[in-house]
Amino acid sequence: MGRLFDARDTLARMLLLDLSGVGYLVFGHPDDGAPAAAQWVLAVLAFAGALALHRRPLLNLLGQATLLAVAFWVIDDTTINQVGASYALLELTMQARRPRTIWLAAGLLAAVDLTDSIGDPLRRVASGVFGLTVEVGVPLLLGLVIRTTRELGRQAAERAAAEQRRRELESRATRADERSAIARELHDVVAHHVASMVLRVGVARHVLTDLDPRVGEVFDDVHATGSAALTDLRRLVAVLRDPDGVRGDAALTAIEPSALPAALDAAVDRARQAGVTVEADVDAAVGALDAVRGMAILRLTQEALTNVAKHAGTSARARLAVSVVDGAVHWEVSDNGRGWVPAAVPSGGGHGITGMRERVEVLGGELEAGPTGAGWRVRTVLPAAVGTESPPRTAPGQRATTAATEPA
Repeated sequence: MGRLFDARDTLARMLLLDLSGVGYLVFGHPDDGAPAAAQWVLAVLAFAGALALHRRPLLNLLGQATLLAVAFWVIDDTTINQVGASYALLELTMQARRPRTIWLAAGLLAAVDLTDSIGDPLRRVASGVFGLTVEVGVPLLLGLVIRTTRELGRQAAERAAAEQRRRELESRATRADERSAIARELHDVVAHHVASMVLRVGVARHVLTDLDPRVGEVFDDVHATGSAALTDLRRLVAVLRDPDGVRGDAALTAIEPSALPAALDAAVDRARQAGVTVEADVDAAVGALDAVRGMAILRLTQEALTNVAKHAGTSARARLAVSVVDGAVHWEVSDNGRGWVPAAVPSGGGHGITGMRERVEVLGGELEAGPTGAGWRVRTVLPAAVGTESPPRTAPGQRATTAATEPA
């Protein structure tokens, strides 16, 4: 019923009406004989006019009213032309842009209908009471109901869309406020303290000249790590304050795919410098990954190796395995759990595993983390990116493998 009186389906309605009229002419007079030629002529003209003018309701009404006036003077059975004129008024009532047009059309059809009662007072009364009600009142009322219902539906849809837009704007404003608050905290608290530590390490490196070379390497590594952390914090603050402004800057939100193997090597080297023995088995095909999954693999590796140093100790032996199989990335970090936990490391649990799991779930994967033997293992499979071809698998000899080495 919703499509039956849709403005786009006027041709279908007119075609059904014309077919009904043909059925009335063919099967509606079994006892009275076939319709007269004049009745067929007026009916065909009414059918053709309804089809030709189905998108011009005012012209269609004028044409049908004219044919009805002629039918009153020429033929006895004017049912076809009366229905055609009444239906034309219904279509005009549903589609007219101005109410004035509707009422003028209704008055015109009423005047035409009254011409059939000229010279016959009794018939004039019957036509005024019944004919006008059926031929003018019913289509006019039905058209107004459909028009009003359609308008109410349109207004309801507009209100729903406006309410949805309002909620989206409020949600965006809330998220923007939250991002701004987080950005302020990162900038004013975290970045301030990290910058202070980096500055103090740099001063100590220059003031303490007679240092053991190994201690100097530790100072240099701490200084480089702090500087890199400051850079990442600045990028994160920029993203939080203006996500749209940095959307096109891949350096702030992702990593260049070709640079992923080198970035993973740097993460492994940093863990080794911290004292952890790391064996890395990285598939060369990771250089063909998309930037989003590449960044996820890098962050997972950094967090997992940091957790090894924090919880298993510097005497632990860890293994990093990254491979690409049919476009899916298989990633795993495990350790033997034979180290010791430094006293400086807080004993309370952090949010590292939670953050890793959230990062993986966003990409459609599932993170597995738990004990294995005496150690700990974290692994996941990131599904192939939608709309990208799977990178070719590499032969075992093409893997970028770093053998296990003891820390210096």
